[in-house]
Amino acid sequence: MKEQGNPSQPREQWIYEKNKIKVKLDEPSALKKEAEQERGEAREGTHGPTSTGPAAGEPPLRVRLAPGAPLRPSFRRSGRKGGTLATGLAALVALAALAVLLPALLAGRTSPPPAPHPPAAAQPPQARTPAAAGGAGAERLAPAEGTPAEDRTLVRVYLTRAGSVETLPLEQYVTGVLAAEMPSDFELEALKAQAVAARTFIVRRLAARDTSGIPGGKADVKDTVDHQAYLSRKTLENWKRDGKTEQLSKLERAVQETRGIVMTYQGQPITAAFFSASGGYTENSEEYWSLKVPYLRSVASPWEAGVNPKHEVTVTLPVSEVLVKLGQSVPATPVSGGLTKKTAYPERLFRILSYTSGRRVKEIQIGSKTYTGREVREKLGLRSSQFRLDVDGNNVKITTYGYGHGVGMSQWGANAMAQHGYTAAEILKHYYTGISFEETVDLLK
Repeated sequence: MKEQGNPSQPREQWIYEKNKIKVKLDEPSALKKEAEQERGEAREGTHGPTSTGPAAGEPPLRVRLAPGAPLRPSFRRSGRKGGTLATGLAALVALAALAVLLPALLAGRTSPPPAPHPPAAAQPPQARTPAAAGGAGAERLAPAEGTPAEDRTLVRVYLTRAGSVETLPLEQYVTGVLAAEMPSDFELEALKAQAVAARTFIVRRLAARDTSGIPGGKADVKDTVDHQAYLSRKTLENWKRDGKTEQLSKLERAVQETRGIVMTYQGQPITAAFFSASGGYTENSEEYWSLKVPYLRSVASPWEAGVNPKHEVTVTLPVSEVLVKLGQSVPATPVSGGLTKKTAYPERLFRILSYTSGRRVKEIQIGSKTYTGREVREKLGLRSSQFRLDVDGNNVKITTYGYGHGVGMSQWGANAMAQHGYTAAEILKHYYTGISFEETVDLLK
């Protein structure tokens, strides 16, 4: 007895052959996946043993005999009609037996679970085009009520080089920070996000009356990266003379369109940490500093890899210099192969032991000592603690990804998000987990 395949059903395929009997079933069933594994064609992403029967909601198995696969009964045919009847009975018996035995046969042939794949690279959320960013679903920041002239909150800035204090309105101070901290050719929404971060930083210090780090406590904030970089009013006045009026106007617009807005968490201004560029993820605060901060969580930041020209940077240092900077003595090096005078350090001299949630080096063994990734970064002057090392003779090639401590908002990431159509509010809520927006006047009463 033969049954021809139906060419009008392209989703069905012959997928399993055993003793010249072919089993045919619909494509979504678990049995097909089992057969694909046996042929080395399991779908990418499978991480566990495959079920031997159809899962709930899947179509039932349909067993058919393939053309060209006749059954051979164990009894002799007795005439044409009798032979046909006997063949039909034998086929029914064979099908019944197959229905009982097939699950057991396949279960016995199930391969062990494949080794888990490493985590997939971060993929950016669905990006909106700039034209779509202004739609109904886009969250935007609105400046606080009032005008800059009505802003009576003053900031005292300690100018490190001059050793003097400059006092000016808060929003003018934010413009000076924005000019120092982010390139003016960045997207407007990125500049607005940076303006809010800068404003939040100083408002937190003002609300707490924090003058730490200031000589004699005679100012609110320093003009260096110890607090926030800042360009003085005199410097910005020179921008106009030097033909940078358009750049300054763009920065002032970013400040104006976010005037009076700060980020809060549970009603308090946040520590608005930011840095230059990530290597694909930001860092949990406790994995770089010692304190766990609920809104400074590691998040994916894949955007900047395509826009930051210094996303990946490699430097070459003598191994001896690396060891000395890390406080170790330089060991004797073996003669390579015993045939030449060229020396080479062993690859095992550098061994990364663990990584942080943000894919940075957590611990690394170098020589006889173990260091944190942050220690190595600071002692060697690396761009970030996300790095790899490759020994090349007496040298080591160190490739870093991103730039900065990695906690909070990535500036290059913010710019790339803005290029994809994200608003300042969306950028900030991505990099600072669970934050809200409030007005300065409500926090500095």
